Amino acid sequence: MTTEHTHPETHLDVAPHEAEELEPGSTSAGAHGPIYRDVTPEQEVVEQALVDTVIASFDACEDPRLKELMVSLVRHLHSFIREVRLTEEEWGTAIEFLTKAGHITDDVRQEFILLSDTLGASMQTINVNNVAYRGATEATVFGPFFVEDAPEIELGDDMAFGAPGEPCWVEGTVTDTDGNPLSGARIEVWEADEDGLYDVQYDAGKRAARAHLFSDAEGGYRFWGLTPTPYPIPDDGPVGKMLDAVGRSPLRASHLHFMVSHEGMRTLVTHIFPTGDPIGRKDTVFGVKDSLIKEFPQQPAGTPTPDGRALDGTWSRVRFDIVLAPAGV
Repeated sequence: MTTEHTHPETHLDVAPHEAEELEPGSTSAGAHGPIYRDVTPEQEVVEQALVDTVIASFDACEDPRLKELMVSLVRHLHSFIREVRLTEEEWGTAIEFLTKAGHITDDVRQEFILLSDTLGASMQTINVNNVAYRGATEATVFGPFFVEDAPEIELGDDMAFGAPGEPCWVEGTVTDTDGNPLSGARIEVWEADEDGLYDVQYDAGKRAARAHLFSDAEGGYRFWGLTPTPYPIPDDGPVGKMLDAVGRSPLRASHLHFMVSHEGMRTLVTHIFPTGDPIGRKDTVFGVKDSLIKEFPQQPAGTPTPDGRALDGTWSRVRFDIVLAPAGV
């Protein structure tokens, strides 16, 4: 029986084909390669001939890596089209979706990063390029809201710059995998406020709840930020409509972003996530890793702060010790 799911505005129509003998998505080996469902051997020859012709078109490419990428892309793309028996209407919907993603993208909002994130492609690329190494801190997704010109703060300063939210004292060390302190490591930090928005979502030129600082002679760092809270990724564009159509939430788990770099070390892009977060593993960009879940104990109002600051309300604190892998591993 054919099923159909039509979502308003996005026109995401899903009409799976029934296979007579194979399960949906299955293939069967034939003389010329896999025989896709509902495809005669004669049709298989026609389709495979096109794949071979497109791949051969890259024979003159002088860049071996570019050629490898293009050939593999064509193989997988054509395999997807043939496996699901893509209709021309579905192809048109995909083109319309990508066109809308391009139109909504600007200097502040990158819809294609959101798309990559929500399909797990960003996280898988991170996994491939940041192999585990001797206890080095795990990496996770970059996200679409990093900016290059975050203000510098001194150790112990406040990176919130007036953004709303519960204050949070963040401290830790930066070391190599042998435990040696890394002095002068550059630490970029950024996060959303308690309303779930980054500074640039209010105003492209605004800078709040983001900064950079440098570790001290012992590799230590400390600053005031905000207690992380869950928030939705921007869901008023095509990616948000896609998530709605497939029954997925746009919510990200609560997190605080870090990017840490030091000469001779692999640059680390990561987050930390509070324990007990209501979103947790349902994070829409698949960024949560067990090693990055940290305790953010809330401190009662009036509790002395590490730097003697007087706070009227509650605040939290967290320790995040960062271990960098050497460059090239």
